[in-house]
Formats: sequence, C-alpha cells, structure tokens
Amino acid sequence: MSFVVAIDGPAAAGKGTISRAVAERFGLAHLDTGLLYRAVGAKVLAGGDPVDVARALDPVDLENDDLRTPAVAQAASEVAVIPQVRRALVDFQRAFACRAGGAVLDGRDIGTVICPDADAKLFITASPECRAARRHKELMDRGMDHTFENVLADVRARDARDSDRATAPLIPASDAVQIDTSDLTIDAAVAQAVAVVAAARQQKG
Repeated sequence: MSFVVAIDGPAAAGKGTISRAVAERFGLAHLDTGLLYRAVGAKVLAGGDPVDVARALDPVDLENDDLRTPAVAQAASEVAVIPQVRRALVDFQRAFACRAGGAVLDGRDIGTVICPDADAKLFITASPECRAARRHKELMDRGMDHTFENVLADVRARDARDSDRATAPLIPASDAVQIDTSDLTIDAAVAQAVAVVAAARQQKG
C-alpha cells in the first residue's frame, strides 16, 4: 500500500526529528526536502547558477557533509524563492513520494504543493524564540560561535522570506494537523505525530 505523509513547518520546529521517527515507526522511506535546496545553495555558493544546478541535481549531492552550515542554510532559503528552482525540484520530490511502500516527506510546501493529496498532513511549529534557542545550541555543540540574538534574527528573517514568497509560501495546508512543539519533549511531539499518522492509516484501511 502506498501511503504518503506530508510534514511541513519552519526551521528548527522539530519536523526533521519527527519525520524520521514517523518514517521509522511505520517503515516508510524518508526525504528531507530541505536538503534539496541546501544542496542547490551549496553549489551556488561554489559559483553555480541556481537554476542549472537544480535541474542537474543528483541524489548523491544530498550526502554532502557541509549542507548543515548557516551559510548554506541562508543560500538555500534564497534559492528557494526562485520559481524555476522550485519547478526543477518538484519532479524529484513527487517521484520520491510515489515510491512503492510509501514515504514521509518533510519541508515547507509538501502538503500544499508537492503532495496535496497526501494521506496524512502535519504542520510542526514552535515560537521563534524556542526555535532560535534550539538552533543556537546545535551550532554551539558543533563549535560554531554565534550569538543567540543573531540566530533569532536569522530565524525571523527566514520565516518572513519563506512565508512571504509568491511561489509556494510556508503556510499550513487547510487539512493539516498542527503540532506546536514549543513546550513539548521530543518524545511527546513524536507521540502526537505518530497518533495522527496511525489514525490516517487506519482510515485508509
């Protein structure tokens, strides 16, 4: 049975952790679609043209160890507002979603654009301050020296850019179940998501 789970949300809300846990729990393939844009962003930083890079993107490009740096994250957010880049990556994502056995895709426009007919849709969010604190800790743990204020400013800037773009803005799908992780433990957030997906699977039969 093909079963597609669409999980959207802003940066550092916890959608990646939740998506991986849901995929493992139900035996589904997982795609962090943000890596597609990060891979394009990384190649643009190296001098590539964003549209050309997006059209030629290869799955192996998603394995680059440098895709989690702040500079690449910034570049990813910037290339993501380019309509031609988004169009070039849509086919990649939809093909992944259609694979036998089902899949979990997480990103910013999965439930609204990439897989509007997904069997289960979640929108994972948290306050900007909470998300900035998580991202700041992550960067500090990696030995990167960034102030909390700068990380918070970056989070807010990315939120505005993602939400205000003309093509596929970051908004919850009308039928998505929203989970605010601001005051939830990882286990509690995962449990809520798993319950939503389990109910959708049962309904589908």
